[in-house]
Amino acid sequence: MKRRDFLASAAALSLLAPEAWAARKAQAAKPATSAKSRGTAKPTSRQPATRHVESKPQGPVVHTADDPVIERPPQGTTASRLPPVKAQEPPNEWRTYEITTTVTLKNRNGPSKLWLPLPLNQDTLFQRTLGHSWSGNPATAGMRRLPDGNLEVFYCEWPDSNDATLSLTTLVTTADRHFDVTRRTIAPEREDILRRNLQASQLIPNEGLAFQLGERIIGRIKDPVAQAKAIYDWVVDNAIYDLSLPGCGTGDVRKQLINGDYGGRSADINGLFVAICRAIGIPARCVYGLRIGPSRLFRSLGLSSDEATRSQHVRAEFYVPGYGWIPVDPSDVRRAIALEGMRDRDSNLNALKKVLFGVWEMNWIAFNLGTDISLPGKQSTQPFLLFPQLESGGGRIDSFPYSIRTRQVEL
Repeated sequence: MKRRDFLASAAALSLLAPEAWAARKAQAAKPATSAKSRGTAKPTSRQPATRHVESKPQGPVVHTADDPVIERPPQGTTASRLPPVKAQEPPNEWRTYEITTTVTLKNRNGPSKLWLPLPLNQDTLFQRTLGHSWSGNPATAGMRRLPDGNLEVFYCEWPDSNDATLSLTTLVTTADRHFDVTRRTIAPEREDILRRNLQASQLIPNEGLAFQLGERIIGRIKDPVAQAKAIYDWVVDNAIYDLSLPGCGTGDVRKQLINGDYGGRSADINGLFVAICRAIGIPARCVYGLRIGPSRLFRSLGLSSDEATRSQHVRAEFYVPGYGWIPVDPSDVRRAIALEGMRDRDSNLNALKKVLFGVWEMNWIAFNLGTDISLPGKQSTQPFLLFPQLESGGGRIDSFPYSIRTRQVEL
C-alpha cells in the first residue's frame, strides 16, 4: 500500500472510531437495562403480562365478484407491486379501413326503424374512429349514444318503408394490440366501470356454478394474471367451436354451466371466459365487433374478400391493477382448430394459443361493450347488439337485406 493511501485510511478510521465506540456502548447498555427491569417489574393492571402467540401461515386469498382482486390483491403478486404510472406510448403502425353498410327495403308496408352498431365512440391505443357519412331516404336519422357510454348506434326511421334505402360509411384506423408482461404502468380504471364488469348480466352469471368452476380451475394460484391464464387455457382445452350455429351464438353462459356442455360460437366461448373471471373477482367483459380484413395468423381468422356481412365476432378482455385491460380470444383458438384441421399437439396451435392471450390482431374493429341494452326508440331489452336491427310494422324483423363491405384505404 502506498504511503498516502495508508494515511488516508488511517484518517478515515480515526473519524469513525468515536462513533463506533459510542454505538457499541449504547448497544451494550440496552440489554443490561432490560434485564434489570425484567428482574424487578411485576405485572399490574396497567402493565399486563405478555403472551406468546404463534403465527399461522395464511392460505391463498379467495376472491369473488363481491370481494374482487381490485380491492384486496394478494401480497407479492403483480397486482400488489405497482410502479409509478407512466403514459402509454402509441403504436407506430396504423391501418385505415372504410366500412360501408347498405340497407334496401322493398315491398314493405308501414313505418320501419333501423339500428346499426357503430365503432367505439372513444379513441384507444388500438382503434380510432375518423368519421361517418350517410345517404338515403329516411325521414329522421342520426347517431345515438347510451347514457353509460358503452354503446353508440346509428338510428333512423321511415314513415313508409316501401322503398327505403340507407348507406352508412365509417372510416376507422386500427393498430395491433399487445399486452406487455414487463409493463405495469397503466393508470387505474374508473371504479364504476370495474364494478359494472364484475356484475352478472342476463346471460353471464358471476356466482354459483361459475364460481365453483373458477375455484376448481385456479386451485392455489394467487397471481391474477396467472389465474386468468389458467381460465383461458381451460376454456381453450374444454370448449368446442360449433360451426352449425348461426352468427356468433347466443352468448347464453348460464345454459352452458347448467348442462356442462361448454362451447358454441364466439359470444358463447368468450362469454364463458368472462363469466368465470367475474366469479373469482377479476373484472372482465365481452367486446362486440366485426372482422374487416385478412389475418396474418390464419386464413380462417380474417376476411378473404371485401365481403363482411357475416363477419361479426366477439372478443374478451380482463382487468388487473397496473396492467389495465388485457386482451384475449380463446374463441379464435377453437375456431382455428375447427376450420384449419389442427390437432391438439400441433406446434402452430400451441403458438396461436400463446399469441391470443394478450394480443388482438386488429383486422377487426370493436363496436361496443354493451350488455342488457335498451336501444333508443325501443322498449324491450336485448343481451347485446352486434348485428343491424330492424323493426317494421311494430315487430322485429330477424332477416332483411343488408350488406357490409370493407376495404383498406391510404390517407
